[in-house]
Amino acid sequence: MTVSYSLEVANVRFYGFSRLLFRWKGSIYRLLYKEFLVFCGVYVFFSIFYFLLTPKQQDLFERVALYCDQFTNSNFIPVLFVLFYVTQAFTRWWGQYTSFPLPDNLMMVVSGNVHGADEKGRLLRRTLMRYANLSSVLILRSISTRVCKRFPTLEHVVEAFMTTHELKNFESLHSDFNKYWMPLTWFSNLASRAREEGRVRDDIALRLLMDELNKYRTKCSLLFHYDWISIPLVYTQVVTIAVYSYFAFCVIGRQFLNPEKGYSGHKLDMYVPVFTLLQFFFYTGWLKVGELIINPFGEDDDDFETNQLIDRNIQVSMLAVDDMYQNLAPIVKDKHWNQRHFSIPYTLSTAAESHRPAFKGSTFDM
Repeated sequence: MTVSYSLEVANVRFYGFSRLLFRWKGSIYRLLYKEFLVFCGVYVFFSIFYFLLTPKQQDLFERVALYCDQFTNSNFIPVLFVLFYVTQAFTRWWGQYTSFPLPDNLMMVVSGNVHGADEKGRLLRRTLMRYANLSSVLILRSISTRVCKRFPTLEHVVEAFMTTHELKNFESLHSDFNKYWMPLTWFSNLASRAREEGRVRDDIALRLLMDELNKYRTKCSLLFHYDWISIPLVYTQVVTIAVYSYFAFCVIGRQFLNPEKGYSGHKLDMYVPVFTLLQFFFYTGWLKVGELIINPFGEDDDDFETNQLIDRNIQVSMLAVDDMYQNLAPIVKDKHWNQRHFSIPYTLSTAAESHRPAFKGSTFDM
């Protein structure tokens, strides 16, 4: 489930962001703790191994450690490149979120332009929105593991969205490619039939329906192409190799060396490499963030709630075109009908805001 903390950061306060550090679900600790424990375990292994060596062997180990340590400079291994990679992954993540097909605009157009309070009119509007939602389900079960587990076969889709006749039509059309677009074609043909029958009263209304349908189809297509065209594999590989090779050198190069031997840069040394562990936490943490957001249609804590969105979309679209069709409250005079100048009341907790002067421009009082 997507982890939301918006309420906790609604206001700036002392120790604000720091409060979030103690969360586990959706946290960097949950993502990283296995790799962190492995790194610590390998480091401890070499530390114990060092103390079991003979003095001559320890001298050799120390020379190897000094040699590896010189490569833990970011000038040799471009580990900072992971930050640029995460920026690209985040841009892609946001693009996928904004491409999610929501039926809100389409259902408003259907409700306002497909007329008829009889059973045929109701059937037309519900079928049009069912086709739109069916198309999004078909594309989501192709890219989201959660939706695929919910609808593993088309028979499961029939139980929720399709009729058996529609399934036969769907399967009778042979195509080597994904057929998520077929219900949208049904929508287009049914809208044209509604125009011929006078349910859609003019060509402008039909054009509006088609325009919103094409916007909806575009978003379905974008999701498909985001799933098809990933960030180039070589890009991901080189960032991963850079981070892991950097800390592979750190495992040896950051080992404790006896300060009495006077090694350069080791006048003071610690058995526990605190700053190396912090580096591992930061750089590998960024890499795990990239791994998390590169495909938000999985089952991680912060992946998109695709099944919940499907439930929401089908419910609100049916409410809009069926229960709410021409279901209006009586038109009456509003509470301020006889008042030329009026203000909306404030509660006691917000009353101070009513005394603030309205902003009229930064240069208004010059």
